[in-house]
Amino acid sequence: MQKLLVFQSLWAMERRRPDGLEWPLEEKIRMIAEAGFDGASIDFGDLAFARQATSLLREHGLTWQIEAFISTVEALKPILEGARELGGTHINLLPVVRPYTLEECVPYIEGWRALAAEAGVKLNIETHRNEMTTDLIFTLHLLDRFPNLRLEADLSHFLVGREFWYPISEENHALIHRILDHAWGLQGRVGSREQIQIQIDFPQHRHWVELFLTWWDYGMRSWRRRAGPDDSLTFLCELGPKEYAITGADGYELSDRWLEAQKLKSMVRDLWARIEAEEAGGPGDRERTR
Repeated sequence: MQKLLVFQSLWAMERRRPDGLEWPLEEKIRMIAEAGFDGASIDFGDLAFARQATSLLREHGLTWQIEAFISTVEALKPILEGARELGGTHINLLPVVRPYTLEECVPYIEGWRALAAEAGVKLNIETHRNEMTTDLIFTLHLLDRFPNLRLEADLSHFLVGREFWYPISEENHALIHRILDHAWGLQGRVGSREQIQIQIDFPQHRHWVELFLTWWDYGMRSWRRRAGPDDSLTFLCELGPKEYAITGADGYELSDRWLEAQKLKSMVRDLWARIEAEEAGGPGDRERTR
């Protein structure tokens, strides 16, 4: 049976408050477990930290996905070694290179995919600003060149980067749908056309929240058609600290990101449940799909 795994980002557990108070790692993972998340995302750039974090997650019966900031083909090798040692659902590779042409991207993509295939580790490429996938159209050209490329879709970057007008045009919905039709992991952050991360409970932001729920609905349905009967889709709640989070004049954030992450978790689980019910022949909500 297909499953949805909702993770919380460890990076998103950083507080960065003016008073300097931070939760220790043990506390962060206890909070993630008690809040009912299925796991967390861990940066494997520091393998000693990854060992500590995965050990704590395992104690709580949780799993994890691997975050990897990679700028060369060879740099993926130690991440793969860590994955073989510690496990994880997949590697989410953030391609920290900025080729000018599509052809310059080819050796990176081919090299990363070959190494991952040899190691038997699932590899997704994240859509993210200031990286190879910074631009929506350039990323679509990558998909033309690599039709089977697995993406990790963080749509907030494309919304800000392209400054889509609201309501979103059918043309721009279609562009996002092409990304989602190649997504094997979803990332949870709500943005607007001008801000990368907005507060999901503020009433003036409701239409942006509904937009992202519409896109995630499409992405989940697309994934369910492509994935195997026993596969799991990961959804990573990644509400980042400042400068992602908006702060007031006192330096404190305008909302509680930890509470927002838990609400986001409930929202996407409800969305998944509605899709399951509809596909099983029960009552569903088709209004979110486009």
